[in-house]
Order: sequence, then C-alpha cells, then structure tokens
Amino acid sequence: MSILIPAYNESLRIGATLTALAAHFRDRAPGVEIIVVDDGSVDGTADAVRTFAGRRQGPLTIRTISIPHQGKGAAVAAGVMEARGKWILMTDADLSTPIAEWGKLEAALRDGARVAVGSRQAPGAIIERRQPWVRQRLGLMFGRLVRALFQTGVYDSQCGFKAFEAEAARELFRDIRARGYCFDVEVLLRARSLGYRVMEVPVKWRDDPESRVRVLRDWPLILRELYVIRREIRETGRCGGRPGKR
Repeated sequence: MSILIPAYNESLRIGATLTALAAHFRDRAPGVEIIVVDDGSVDGTADAVRTFAGRRQGPLTIRTISIPHQGKGAAVAAGVMEARGKWILMTDADLSTPIAEWGKLEAALRDGARVAVGSRQAPGAIIERRQPWVRQRLGLMFGRLVRALFQTGVYDSQCGFKAFEAEAARELFRDIRARGYCFDVEVLLRARSLGYRVMEVPVKWRDDPESRVRVLRDWPLILRELYVIRREIRETGRCGGRPGKR
C-alpha cells in the first residue's frame, strides 16, 4: 500500500508522524511506502523527510515529492500519480485520525469499496478533542452548504483520512479542478458519477490546534471552488470522469 501525506510547512511535526507510521506498519514494511508530498513549503519540510528516511534502517520506503504551492488537492493528486501500492491511504500530517483507524478503512476496501471515507459524523465516530467554537461552526456551515448543493453520498466529505483502490484513485484525481480545500467534494462526486462503491466509515478524530486549515481566511477560495464544481455539473450533467465505469 501507499500512504500519502500532503504537507505544507510541517517540518516541526513530520518526524513524529513518520515515526508513528513506521511503528504501526513495522510488520508490513516491505509492502508499504510512505510518500510525503511537499506543497511548496518554505520551512524545509522536504529536507526533514529526507533526513528521517536517511536515518532509518529497514525495508519501509519513505520518499518525498516536491511541487510548487498549489493546495492540498494538488498535493494529493501528485502523490496519487506517483503511488505504487494497490491501495492508497491519504492522511493528514498531524494524524488527527490515529493511524490505528486504518484497519477500518482496510476492511471496507477488502469488502469491495473502491473508496473508503473516514467520517467524524457517521454513527460510531468518536471525537476526542473538538475544534474551537468558531471553526466548528464554520465547518458545520460548509457541510450544510455542500449537502444543499451536491449529492456526495456521505455526511463528512472533509475528514482527511480516506483510502482508495489505486486504479480508482488515479481516475478520480486525473485532471482534478479543485486544487485546494474542496477537492474532497469533487473526488466524491466523480466517484458517484463513475459508479464506484463508496463506504463512509466512522473513525476517531481529534482537533490539532496547529492545523493549517483556516476556513474563515480561505472562504472566498472555497466558494469559488464550489462554484466551479457546480458549474461543471450543470454544463455536463456530471462531475468529471466517464459515467458508468465500475
């Protein structure tokens, strides 16, 4: 499998994240690669990854890809196209969803899902530490807006813990338009257009006060990305991809 970590200015905590991943996948190391996609960081994130990888001994593959700063969606798309695993797990650099939750997404993929979506809102989800009130309200507002405009098939489109069958991921992320915060919405709509089986899986999640997401600051860009997605659906009747592929 391939583990993708989109990263922007994460040099201070990427080492701890890689340590946790390496420990969790120790017994499966020959079949696991970790790809950190450096989204134009200016703090030496890529160098921190290379330093960590150079100090490690053993079969776990850790590598980094660097792209000009474009947004989380662009970073994940770049990683998907470079991934060599049969399955691809996308996880945030802060591990807000503990890596131990991977087993739930793995079970969904083994059960035939081509996309497994970690969810903070599905029955059974556990929130160990909530976001500050303002961010929580903005997140809920965004979720209501997405559900009013689109039929993604899930309650929580924005949890940064998702897994894909690799062939499906390459189809979903090819020529993706939403390069920032809203890429998850576009990917889920593409999956729906293509007839892929998507499973929403409850997971544990805890807020990281150092999160790079700033919904209020980025709200104009978020609205623009949603508008582009909505316009494509109106003009073509679907969101990317070729209808009917399973």
